Amino acid sequence: MKNFYYLLTLFFLVSCTSNTILEKPKDLIPKDTMSLLIEEMMIASSSKFIKNKFQENEVNYMALVYERFKIDSLRFQRSNLYYISKIDDYQKIIEKATQSLEAKKALYAAQKTRLDSIRKDSIKKIKTNAKLMDSVKKLELAPIQ
Repeated sequence: MKNFYYLLTLFFLVSCTSNTILEKPKDLIPKDTMSLLIEEMMIASSSKFIKNKFQENEVNYMALVYERFKIDSLRFQRSNLYYISKIDDYQKIIEKATQSLEAKKALYAAQKTRLDSIRKDSIKKIKTNAKLMDSVKKLELAPIQ
């Protein structure tokens, strides 16, 4: 009887695999647009934890992403399910979105480094000018003999 349960469990595990590819929806989002859409969604979902300029937290930006791409959530869901069923295509879409995000991250890091170095140079220049002004004031205040 114990062997029967093991055999039954093994049968259920083997029979549960599914290799179905869903039917292509009529309003399928193209792969390149889907990659851009997923990239924007990654940014929008990560910005949920950062305060905006009005000091508001946990704002849902997904509606703005849908509006920008002129789609609705149902169309995205159907397209996403279709691409998930074709895992090779979905993998390429996700990789493209991730690479684009990494490139943007590197660009912004380089800009931040550049601005920080400019800011440090400006502060150093201001400090040098302040020291010069102090020495000039001391000379002006010193009595002429």
